[in-house]
Amino acid sequence: MNDVNRRVLPGFRLSLGYTLAYLGVLVLVPLVACFLKAATLPFDRFWAAVSTDRAVAAYELTVGASLVSAAINVVVGLLVAWVLVRYEFPMKRVVDSLVDLPFALPTAVAGLVYSSLYVQSGWLGRFLVPLGIQAAYSRLAIVLVLVFVGFPFVVRTLEPVLERIDADVEEAAACLGASRLQTVTRVIFPSLYPALVTGFALSFARALGEYGSVVFVSGNMPFKTEIAPVLIVARLEEFAYAEATAIAVVLLVISFAVLVVVNLLERWSKRVYA
Repeated sequence: MNDVNRRVLPGFRLSLGYTLAYLGVLVLVPLVACFLKAATLPFDRFWAAVSTDRAVAAYELTVGASLVSAAINVVVGLLVAWVLVRYEFPMKRVVDSLVDLPFALPTAVAGLVYSSLYVQSGWLGRFLVPLGIQAAYSRLAIVLVLVFVGFPFVVRTLEPVLERIDADVEEAAACLGASRLQTVTRVIFPSLYPALVTGFALSFARALGEYGSVVFVSGNMPFKTEIAPVLIVARLEEFAYAEATAIAVVLLVISFAVLVVVNLLERWSKRVYA
C-alpha cells in the first residue's frame, strides 16, 4: 500500500531530490569539510589537540552541564506541558507564548540578562551571593542558561503527545482502583516515554553546541568554566584552525553517539510500551 501511494502521489521524485540536495548542501557538505580539515593533521597532532588537559576539562564541563540541564528541562518541561494541555486559566496564551521566547530571543541577550541578574549587585544576586550561591561566572550559571535555551524543545515535544492522551483513561484507571502514582507510572508514562526521550535528546543537543549565552555568564576560565565551543573560538583566535576543527569533530562524534543512543531507546520503548 505504501508503494502504491508513493507512486500515486505527484511530485515524489522532485520533492525527494530537493530534500536530498538540501540536506547535502546545508548538512552533509559542512560536516565533510569539518572532518577533512581535521584530517589535515597527522594523528599524533590531532590527538595532542583533542586530549590536552584543558580540552578534556572543557569536554567534561560541556557534556556534564548539558546532561544536567536536559534532565532539569525534562522534569520542568513535563510539568509545564501538562499544565498547558490539561488546564484552562487566565492568560494561558501569554504563558504559552513565553515558552517560545528562547526561540526568538538571541542567546547573547539571554546571557547578558542572566549575568546582570545574578552578579553580586544584580536583582537576584544581592540575595543569593550572601547565601553562598554564585549564579554568575560559575558552573551553575552555565547550567541556568542551558536550561533556558533548551526548555522549549521539551515542552513542544510533549504537548502533542499529552493532547492525544484522553483524560477518560485516567478516570478509568481511578475507577479500577489505581492510585495516582500507579496511574502516572502505568498509564501516562508509557505513552510519554518516547516523547520524553526525544525532548531530552533535543535539549541536550541544543545545549552541547551553545555558545552565545554561555560566553557572557561563565567567565570562560580554563579548567573551571570554559566549555568546548569557547575553546574552539579560542583556538580560532590563535589561528589554529585545524586544532579548532579537531575539537569540533569530537563534539560532533559525541552528538552523533547521543543521537544513536536516543534512537535505540526510542525503538526499545516502542517494543516495550506498544
